[in-house]
Amino acid sequence: MYIDAKLKLSWKRKMEKRPSFFFALLCWFLYAANPCTCSQNDTDRLALLSFKQAIERDPFQVLSSWNNSQHHCDWHGVFCSRRHPGRVIALILRSRGLVGPLSPHIGNLSFLRVINFQNNTFYGEIPQEIGRLQRVRHLILSNNSFAGNIPANLSRCSNLLFLDLIDNKLIGNIPAELGSLPKLGALGLAANNLTGRIPPSIGNLSSLYQISIRTNNLHGQIPEEFSRLGKLKDMLFAENSLSGEIPPGLYNISSIEIFNMNQNQLHGRIPADVGLTLPRLSSFVLSYNKFTGSIPVSLSNASGLMKIVLFSNNLTGSIPKYLGMMPNLQHVILAVNQLKGDLSFIDSLTNSSRLLQINVARNLLNGSIPKSIANLSKTMWLLGLSENQLQGTVPLGLDNLVNLRILQLAWNLLSGPLLTDFGKFQKLQYLTLSDNNFGGAIPSSLSNLTFLSVLYMRNNNLHGTIPPALGNLRSLIELDLRDNSLNGSIPPEVISLFSLSFALSLSHNQLTGSVPLEVGSMQNILLLDLSDNRLSGTIPSSIGKCLNLEGLFLEGNSFEGEIPQALSTLQGLRELDISRNNLSGKIPDSLVELDGLNLLNISFNNLEGEVPKLGIFLNSSAVSLLGNDNLCGGIADLKLPPCPFPKSNKNKFSSSLKISISVVGAALFLLLLVGFLFFWRRKRMSRSKGISMPSFNLPFLRISYAELFKATDGFSTSNVIGSGSYSSVYRGILEATGNEIAVKVLNLQRTGASQSFMSECKALKNIRHRNLIKILSACSSIDFEGNDFKALIYEFMPNGSLDKWLHPGNAREDGHMNLMQRLNIAIDIASAIEYLHNGCSSTIVHGDLKPSNVLLDNEMTAHVGDFGLAKFVSAISGGADQHLGSSSLAIKGTIGYVAPEYGMGDMVSIEGDIYSYGILLLEMFTGKKPTDDSFKDGLNLHVYTERSLPDKVMEVVDPSIDLSNDGRESLLNCMVSVMRIGVACSEEVPAERMKMVDVIRELHKIKDAVAEKYSPI
Repeated sequence: MYIDAKLKLSWKRKMEKRPSFFFALLCWFLYAANPCTCSQNDTDRLALLSFKQAIERDPFQVLSSWNNSQHHCDWHGVFCSRRHPGRVIALILRSRGLVGPLSPHIGNLSFLRVINFQNNTFYGEIPQEIGRLQRVRHLILSNNSFAGNIPANLSRCSNLLFLDLIDNKLIGNIPAELGSLPKLGALGLAANNLTGRIPPSIGNLSSLYQISIRTNNLHGQIPEEFSRLGKLKDMLFAENSLSGEIPPGLYNISSIEIFNMNQNQLHGRIPADVGLTLPRLSSFVLSYNKFTGSIPVSLSNASGLMKIVLFSNNLTGSIPKYLGMMPNLQHVILAVNQLKGDLSFIDSLTNSSRLLQINVARNLLNGSIPKSIANLSKTMWLLGLSENQLQGTVPLGLDNLVNLRILQLAWNLLSGPLLTDFGKFQKLQYLTLSDNNFGGAIPSSLSNLTFLSVLYMRNNNLHGTIPPALGNLRSLIELDLRDNSLNGSIPPEVISLFSLSFALSLSHNQLTGSVPLEVGSMQNILLLDLSDNRLSGTIPSSIGKCLNLEGLFLEGNSFEGEIPQALSTLQGLRELDISRNNLSGKIPDSLVELDGLNLLNISFNNLEGEVPKLGIFLNSSAVSLLGNDNLCGGIADLKLPPCPFPKSNKNKFSSSLKISISVVGAALFLLLLVGFLFFWRRKRMSRSKGISMPSFNLPFLRISYAELFKATDGFSTSNVIGSGSYSSVYRGILEATGNEIAVKVLNLQRTGASQSFMSECKALKNIRHRNLIKILSACSSIDFEGNDFKALIYEFMPNGSLDKWLHPGNAREDGHMNLMQRLNIAIDIASAIEYLHNGCSSTIVHGDLKPSNVLLDNEMTAHVGDFGLAKFVSAISGGADQHLGSSSLAIKGTIGYVAPEYGMGDMVSIEGDIYSYGILLLEMFTGKKPTDDSFKDGLNLHVYTERSLPDKVMEVVDPSIDLSNDGRESLLNCMVSVMRIGVACSEEVPAERMKMVDVIRELHKIKDAVAEKYSPI
């Protein structure tokens, strides 16, 4: 038969658009050759083969049986009908590791009743052709990577009973057409990226018994129409942005068992009769909302209730006393509310033999802990009573709860000795008894807690010695015993705990003796605080082995001898306070080598000699030298007397000059004394150990705290436009000029906030570039309550952060960017980073490059900001000595954007910034965050993109980028080029990463090519 080329092309297009046409045509040819070879069975067989052909990976070879050696009904995962031989009625390939798109030819399996592809890696859109499967009853596609919209024509599957699309990457609205599925009983759309409102038409699904739409970006109110779902059992609406009140009719659906509205913005009161109208409740979860009123007493009527979770609301009143009438109760989580009354509700909970958690922390509860607590179920693993107003002693018998893993009693008014036998808590991992009035000795039974990782006992009245047996706690990462009355020496067994990786705090006690040499065993510790004790002897040189130390506080003791040279090995050290001791000798020159140091207090010792003029000693506001009468020299701002000339030259000076020097010296001492009094007043007002603002070389605006207070309406929460680890950012208007500003206020209570402030000031004071955020001023002052206040003032960026444009959610639904805008922003960011690396007098590593730190002005020009982790590394290309720093320095940053070598202890480098830029670039053009839940088992954004190049790049491109114009092929080539740059910048090996100057050049080429074909809409 002769078919010309034109006819072939026509057929090809029809086959692409209509798979059923292809199969019918193929059967016609087969029938013409041999009338006995073709039947409807061949349609199913060919559809299955097309399904197999689309699969890209089959790691378990489950489709190897899909061949011509056996009938397709014998293939793995294929089930056929008995009434209709050869017709496929079920396709079950659950958890088989399959990777690839789902072939649209599946729509030709017209007898299918069950499709179960759960827990694979199917990607791409769900084929519209599934809407032709009118017999299908169970459609299970959960735990895959399907993207795009939910096909509205699934509504044609009129026999559908079970629809499970949970845990994919679906976007768009929930189709209102799903409300026309008359038999649908279960609807699972959770863990996707769905937006918009819940369609009221879902209320028409009279057979619906389960609906899960949790973990999406849905907003608006819950439709009143849901009150008609009379068979509903499970409602899982958690982790969205739903608002308003819950429709009253929902509380009247007596069949409901699971009622989960966690983490929304819902408000209103919980009906008093909820336990009567919902008698079958097993899980009642309304946490992280804005509910008010009291907890209904009627909940005790729901005898099957297992979980009551009302955490973080505005609930008031007392806790119902009859919760124990629910024998199956496992979780009672009522923390972070305004509940009052006592703990008498615990009496009834002794009847709940399956109880696992009680958490009522951060309320207004008072009274004593009832003795009945000893009779609670031994299955309990969490007891949270912290941050209340509880009084009295800890009752005997608490140690009956032998399976506790978390015990929280902090921030109460509890007193008396600790008579609990803690050794019985063999599984305990977290114990906090801080900020009470406990007395007596530290219980020796604590030493048996081999799984304990955190022990907080600070701010009590504990006395006696620190038990050496605490050295048995080999899992301990933090020990806080400060602000007690402990005496005796520091046990070597405790201070040598290798597991201590966060903090050891023993300050404000009455400890004596020397610091054991074993202190060097804590090689991973970040903070060591032994201040304000009665310790003596020399500061051991072995402390120089604690290479990860960021804070070392030894002030207020009786240490003597010289400052050890070994401190120079602590390259990660940020704060060092050895003031108020009896140290003597000269200041070691090696201290100038501590590049990360931002606070050095060596005041009130017996130090002598010349003060260095390098390193931290160049910043007078970061160094305190008061009370060392024999120090001299240094920079002029330290206002120390000049160092004397050698003795051989003394006879050249007249006696009158000597007298003058003495007078001047006395005057300087008086000035220093006044300065000291002011300094220590500031220190007492804030323990944050903050440092004042450095001077800027250029004329900046002088803005006071009062002006900033007025500009931001008293730092009103309504003016908050962003927040981070160390700060909050407010929008304001300066009264004097009318200019809009952004005010970054440091939270000085957070460790590291002052360092962040200084790093940003240091980085921004001398750099100027159109793509860097412009600082207008800095304010280091006292607020109206006498507390330290530090803030940075920037130009206001009207278009906010890049992060909000890439992942708009509900905040800016129309906030997508076209291709040209993204290219321009990518070039802007690259230009800023190139300037920091090569255009400044000292190389600056930004250290925290990510979309939320890129701000956009009115013209959508990008400005890189937030230099709180910036590092000056002008000698970065030096030898090994420059790479001996603390790994804690390196791992600062944001997960997903931090270069992998930082996690292995490497020092910060320009290559680390390039890695972050590569990840940011891939995020800009794929729309995926590097922390996307789908990235697991070795898959990350770099690998995800690299696998798509070059042929499948459109499968990873952000669907909001419009590539529909003419010249599509050229645009696709541009996308491939952009993705390759991102991949090249984010290579695992630093030396293999693309240079930033090359990045800029290539991006300009891509931009020029796009400009020829692309006209933004």
